[in-house]
Amino acid sequence: MGEAMIKGLLAKGTAKPAEIAACDVKQARLDEVVARYGVTPYASMHEAVTGAQLIVISVKPQDLRDVVNDLKTHLPPEAVILSIAAGVPMSTLRQGFDHRYIVRSMPNMPAQIGEGITVWTATPEVTKEQKELVGKVLGSLGKEIYVANEDYVDMATAVSGSGPAFVFLVIEALIDAGVHVGLPRAISEKLALETIVGSAHAVQRTGKHPAELRNMVTSPGGTTTEGLKRLEAGGLRHLFLEAVLAAYEKAKALGKK
Repeated sequence: MGEAMIKGLLAKGTAKPAEIAACDVKQARLDEVVARYGVTPYASMHEAVTGAQLIVISVKPQDLRDVVNDLKTHLPPEAVILSIAAGVPMSTLRQGFDHRYIVRSMPNMPAQIGEGITVWTATPEVTKEQKELVGKVLGSLGKEIYVANEDYVDMATAVSGSGPAFVFLVIEALIDAGVHVGLPRAISEKLALETIVGSAHAVQRTGKHPAELRNMVTSPGGTTTEGLKRLEAGGLRHLFLEAVLAAYEKAKALGKK
């Protein structure tokens, strides 16, 4: 996700390569990013953050402790710390870094192609100007939504953070079903993908409720009616609810570790 952010910032002209400092525990990975984007490499984290306005913490929750230990005494006083570590609350970040300007965010996988959606929040000390900077940075990944209630970030983790995997499973299942009834896989894949994309655009552009659009496709006694009856009988709605609830509970549990 850190690379996706670098790619987005450069693609949208939000930052120049020389304005971006990069550091990674894996030297080979750092070399790869530097070669690809021309950003400035640093051997240590505390060197990379010197003079920084915005510090992006792009690590897994279990690796956060090492970052805190390395950076805690080297943070520029007015820098904003932007964390994308899933489930880690601002209180933990604030206490760990002993720093006032904290932003917690939850981007999702489509951010890697500039089509993501990121939900984020900030501590009260983060200024309007700092929020505008954060908004531009996160906007380089796609769309961004600021929320005042931190609880919404965990909720978003379950919907938009884990959601792409749920959607990918639906796409996979739809493709396989098409093959099962006799379509060549290449045709089934194209039909499934364009159907998913087109349906999402229909909701966005018409402004109609998904149920209303579903009814427009569903003729009484028709083929779609039969398919929907099977989905409802199989508990599709309930399964999605259970999946989101499970992801939400896991996000909260990660924050307590």
